[in-house]
Amino acid sequence: MTLRCPTAEALILASGHDAAPPLDFAVVGLNHQTAPVEVRERAAVRAGEEGALLSHLSGHADEVMLLSTCNRTEVYLAGLGGDPVAAFEGAWGHALDGHLYVYRGEDAARHLYRVASGLDSQVIGETQIQGQVKRAWQDAHARGLSAGLLNKIAQGALAAGKRVRSETGMADHVVSVSSAAVDLARTALGRLDDKAVLVLGAGETAELTLTHLRAAGVRDVIVVNRTVERARQLAERFGGRTCAADLLHEALPQADVVIASSAAPHHVLTAAGVGQALRERPERPMFLIDISVPRILDPAIAGVPGAHLSNLDDLGAVVRRSLDSRRAALPLAEMIVREQVAELGRWHLTRGAQLARRELAHACD
Repeated sequence: MTLRCPTAEALILASGHDAAPPLDFAVVGLNHQTAPVEVRERAAVRAGEEGALLSHLSGHADEVMLLSTCNRTEVYLAGLGGDPVAAFEGAWGHALDGHLYVYRGEDAARHLYRVASGLDSQVIGETQIQGQVKRAWQDAHARGLSAGLLNKIAQGALAAGKRVRSETGMADHVVSVSSAAVDLARTALGRLDDKAVLVLGAGETAELTLTHLRAAGVRDVIVVNRTVERARQLAERFGGRTCAADLLHEALPQADVVIASSAAPHHVLTAAGVGQALRERPERPMFLIDISVPRILDPAIAGVPGAHLSNLDDLGAVVRRSLDSRRAALPLAEMIVREQVAELGRWHLTRGAQLARRELAHACD
């Protein structure tokens, strides 16, 4: 709730307006709570697509920010003209209305503040989302799509996230999708120190995955990536091995666990490929965890004897265990978000008063 400012309200009333106009801000999107992974991947943002999507969306609003992660695709719009759902579906070319949420005004700002704080994540309190929000805003700003209102709201969201992590203790024990995937593998196998793990990808999520694998005692790691040099650099940092992408099927029979965290326009591993690998390691099952969106492991792998396939939606039990240790911090975290949103409301009211003052001065000239 926004605290009242009598001076600002008086200026607005003197200008002939009954009240300050509502915050002209909206968000439309889907996430792990509203859409299963097979729907989320239909609205995923692949590398190189950002420009075309933002170009389309900028025809519907003065300011636009696109936030895309493994568990959400959201569009933030300031100075909106028209229907946000139509803007979203037009950009992706899919009818997704049954899975989309729309918030407006301070509710939209509150949503972004909670997202940046990790309170809307599948893994409550995870830290990776803060950087993802920051990069989304920086990208919008660099493209000339973020100005006064979106800048203020994005900066407020990042400030809220920083406060939540520093004042509630949520960041004391880092938990992420990557750590949940490693925990899932450990739950399935009992121990990982004697297992070989193949990581598909060499980006930020893959790097986090390798960090958690090392913490779990894994000594044998194979990093596979389209860019061999990037895979080599990452593998060397963690004492692992490197495999070129075109040699993936030669390395696959060595893997007890496969964790996929990369972006590709097609399935990198198929049921046939995994079946062949398992025939080369009889009586030794393989656990595959796909934390990519879109998925890069063919869902048909689940039907291969000896293959155990999981995806993001299967991390629920692991996530719930991690949440137990964070529940005590949630009331304070939500209070911080409310305080930050109230500060935004006061800024908006003051801004409206300043505009009203200029209108009043102009009318008196």
